[in-house]
Amino acid sequence: MRLRDSLRRIRALVRKETRQILRDPSSILIAFILPILLLFLFGYGVSLDTKNVRVGLVVESPSPVTASLAGAFRGTPYFQVSEGRDRREFEDSLMRGHLRGIVVVPKMFTEDLAAGRRAAVQVLTDGTDPNTAKFVQAYTEGTVALWLAGQGSGAVQAPAGLTVEQRFWFNPELASRFFLVPGAIAIVLTLVGTLLTSLVVAREWERGTMEAMMATPVSALEIVIGKLVPYFILGLASVTLCLVLATLVFQVPFRGSFFALYLLAAVFLLPSLGLGLLISSLTKNQFLASQIALLSGFLPAFLLSGFLFQIGSMPVAIRFLTAVVPARHLVPSLSSVFLAGDIWPMYLEAIAILALMGAVLLTVSVRMTRKRID
Repeated sequence: MRLRDSLRRIRALVRKETRQILRDPSSILIAFILPILLLFLFGYGVSLDTKNVRVGLVVESPSPVTASLAGAFRGTPYFQVSEGRDRREFEDSLMRGHLRGIVVVPKMFTEDLAAGRRAAVQVLTDGTDPNTAKFVQAYTEGTVALWLAGQGSGAVQAPAGLTVEQRFWFNPELASRFFLVPGAIAIVLTLVGTLLTSLVVAREWERGTMEAMMATPVSALEIVIGKLVPYFILGLASVTLCLVLATLVFQVPFRGSFFALYLLAAVFLLPSLGLGLLISSLTKNQFLASQIALLSGFLPAFLLSGFLFQIGSMPVAIRFLTAVVPARHLVPSLSSVFLAGDIWPMYLEAIAILALMGAVLLTVSVRMTRKRID
């Protein structure tokens, strides 16, 4: 009898919260409009692909061999080439940032290749942008290596040595949107779970409706369940929207199973919703709740989850800190679901960690939302 009464009260709370969500434009905005904007931002506006980098190509001694090499640089999609005879023609442009590098083919290049000696190509890069400087160096080496490999006979003989053949699994084109769009789903779930929940519940504390609810026979656990179930369903609806956009609009391959995707999303929503409810219970103020939600939920998910920045390159202390960020355990699994397929050992580990985080945060939230009026 008690269980039946409890379930009846929970259903009433869920219906009440659902009606409130449907009447609240901000909930629809955060759950459906904001995910679309974020996906388009990371799918089209943000790109980690380095193409059409402006470089100056200096050929100090023109010959058929250097003309062929210059053609290889012009033909690569990674460079936008300006040609010249002297590096001093491009030094001012490099210092002003108009060029990202200068590739110098020296005078003795053709003679050194014909004689079987080591022929060097000099690369001058703008060190104020270390990442682009490394890309220019790597792409230059790759362009020269491919050009040498294509010289099977004639005046140029490629030096003998080890040949490395690269194969890129799961993302052969190395398209950054194939990684960014799935990772953005973790950001969307963080916003729906943490930010939206903290705002809505804090609003009820401000208006006094939460105290009125606590004056009824409803328990703190029933209040928490009644509050979280609609936002849990709303989060899964946002995942469905993101999945449709990712596969149909951004052409991201989906090689895993829907079961794995929704299971990961459902478990991830537990700590996100728990954190949002805890924030609202502690602050009872919408503005303060939104600021804390952004600082404790959105920013860690954005910066410390491996979404944009590699965790392995972070300082040791920060790497340990990422372990308590729920999105850090979801982002790799989302990438695998979309690009690699179902890798259950990875998923089960992430699910266990997220479930533990969710249990801790929800337990604390229930205790903080105890049935009493301060």
